[in-house]
Order: sequence, then structure tokens, then C-alpha cells
Amino acid sequence: MRFIHASDLHIDSPLRGLDRYDGAPVERLRTATRSACERLVDRALAERVDFLLLAGDIYDRDWQDFHTGLFFRGQLVRLERAGIRCFIVQGNHDAQGVISRQLTLPSNVTVFSSRAAQTIRLEDLSVAIHGRSFPEREVNEDLVPSYPPPVPGFFNIGLLHTSLTGRAGHDTYAPTDLPTLVAKGYDYWALGHVHAREVLNERPRIVFCGNLQGRHAKETGAKGCELVTVDAGRIEAECIALDVVRWSQLSVPLDGVDRLESLNEAFARALEPVLTGTMDRLHAVRVTLTGSTELHRLEAAQPGTLAAAMHAAAQDIGAAEIWIEQVRLDLSTPLDRTQAAQRQDAVGELVRLVDTIAGDDTELLRRAQAELGDLLGAMPAEVTAGDVPRLDDPAELRSLLMDAEGTVLARLSASGEDA
Repeated sequence: MRFIHASDLHIDSPLRGLDRYDGAPVERLRTATRSACERLVDRALAERVDFLLLAGDIYDRDWQDFHTGLFFRGQLVRLERAGIRCFIVQGNHDAQGVISRQLTLPSNVTVFSSRAAQTIRLEDLSVAIHGRSFPEREVNEDLVPSYPPPVPGFFNIGLLHTSLTGRAGHDTYAPTDLPTLVAKGYDYWALGHVHAREVLNERPRIVFCGNLQGRHAKETGAKGCELVTVDAGRIEAECIALDVVRWSQLSVPLDGVDRLESLNEAFARALEPVLTGTMDRLHAVRVTLTGSTELHRLEAAQPGTLAAAMHAAAQDIGAAEIWIEQVRLDLSTPLDRTQAAQRQDAVGELVRLVDTIAGDDTELLRRAQAELGDLLGAMPAEVTAGDVPRLDDPAELRSLLMDAEGTVLARLSASGEDA
């Protein structure tokens, strides 16, 4: 017996702000969730699985029109024609109280009730699938106690959308814990909601399969489904990558790199492990340039130089399709700060000021936190979308101060000061 466990397809998830990126492959990114869904069905057909399990959040929100639902229904029809059954629980994003438009689904599809947990017995396979959908987006109770007991002599599968005891970056829904799942007596728990793949337990096997397609720079690495084979009660599972766009965050060290021409080599070296075995997809990469380099002075004199150099370096990688989503700088200008602090000029004054502000628990540090917080609060939402500094973290604030110091020192150098 073979089945696929997938979750969190988030079909037609809105990718906001792409128009801010010049040259972004907007259409490829916006259709990525559909393409990954098609790959999922392709794989189910190729493997001739007995059934497909979908553990919630097929959709990202209520449909703007019927096109989203019709696309997914079309994929289910492909499964129906091949005799492959599909079992679905609805999660917080596609709960019955969220999705207002409805389509009749093909006969091979079972959507579990949101009123009570159900058991579907597949007599020909001696498999029992237990599940319960979300009635509304907010489900704060543990649903596991309401699930039926295992069917004796059957391979028992629990289909559940849950945050367990909590996962970073995910809201808490249908909370439960590992001992509760194990005690239920099922053989396999097919979990959804958490977008990073995580094998929580082997016997019984309890798995978050992760989402099918990364949607932004925080959802990095391979995304896909679990292909599960059960033979005489023995479980073999394989993680199958199905994403069509692979998101990565890449650190490129530039210590000792003093020539702009050398950036290509540094970028290619850092990128190599990301590309290995993954040439058949678009790579969306967020690059952070790190280290102490004289190129920081060049960037201060001509802002945007290093970002442009990274985009050019990506164009020169002919073996794969690469889009640089963003270039961040965590650079410093080579400087002996102890010696610089003794100087009686603008450089020395700046270094001493930064040391004073960054001192432990100083009033200046608290004032800097407040003023930066007011500045961020006054910025438009489109400017502060995504990652913003954690001003309540003194270590992060000190890092921002050191970065600002490096930028000012580089500008002083560019304007004629000997830094």
C-alpha cells in the first residue's frame, strides 16, 4: 500500500510587493503554488499511489473568484480518472467558515466533517483514516481526544491540522502534544500547518510534511510531500521535493575581498551547495554580504554598487536560473577601533560616540531605541514589510549602530578623511 501525505498548498497565495523588485519573475512566482500542485498530482499518478492525504490549508484564503477552486478541482479530476482517492481536512486558512464559495468535488474526494471526527475505512487496503476539519479559522481546542479509537487489524492514519505545542512563525491552532498523539494508538499521523518538514516520531510515525511550495525568503530549502509505502506494517517514507521555486538565504563572506571583480567568484563559491542537484527550478536568493572589506568604502561612495554587482554575478551563472530577491549588507570597513578612538578628529569622535551609545543599559541606548522605533512607526507599510530590526533586542540594536558607524566611516573616507 502506498500513499502521499501533503499539506499547506496555499494555492494562489497572494505574493505582495513583488512589483517593487525590478526584473522580478512576477508571473513565475505568482503561479508557483499552482505549478507545485500540478507536480504533486503528476507524482501521485507516476507512483500509482492508492490515495492522497491533504492535511489542510489547500487554499490561502477565501477565493476572489471561482478560478482558484476550479483549478484545484481539475487536479482532483486527474486523480479520479486514475482511480486515486483523496482525503482532506480543512485547516485555519481554508476552514468552512473562511471559504464562502463552493464547488461540488469529484466522487474520489472525501472532505472530513468539521462537526465531529470521522473514520473512513478502506476495506480493500485494511486502512482506517481518521480526521476532522476546522469549522472556523480559530480552533483553540485539542481535537485529538475527539478522534475515534484505532480500528483493530487496520493500518490507522490520523489526518490533523495542528500547531502542536507551538512552532515559531505559526499561529496556535488545535494545540496538542506528542504524548497525546502517540497514546491514540494510530500507526501514522499526517500533520499539517507547520511549513517546515519535521519528523517528530518514528513508531508511530508522526510527521509535518511541510508546505508544498515556499512563498517567501523565510520559507527556504526543499518543499514537497511524503511518499509512504507500508508493507506488512513496516513503514518506508521518502521526502519528495516538488517546489518549482526554491528560496534560499545565502551568506557571502567578503573578508579580504577588495576588488569588485572578485565578487563573482565569492558569490559562485557560496552558491554552489545551493545549486547542487537542483538545476531544474528557479532559485530565489536573498544574499547577505558579510565581513570586513574595502568594498564597504566603495558602497558608501556609490550606494547600490554591491547589489548591482550581485545581480550581475547571478546573470553570469549559466547552469541555473537565479533571481536575487534582495541584497543585504553586513559589512565593515577595515579599522583598528581602539586606535581610531584615540584620534582627535571626526573619525575618533564617531567611534567614541558609538561606544558610548552601545554601552550596557545606557540612557543613550534607550533613547536610540525610542527614536528608531518612532522612525519605523512613521514609515509606510510597504517600506517596513518583511524583516525589520528588533529594537527591543540590545544586541541587534548594537549591531545596527556598528553598521551605521561603518557606513559613516566609509563616507568620511570617500570625502577625503583618512579613516
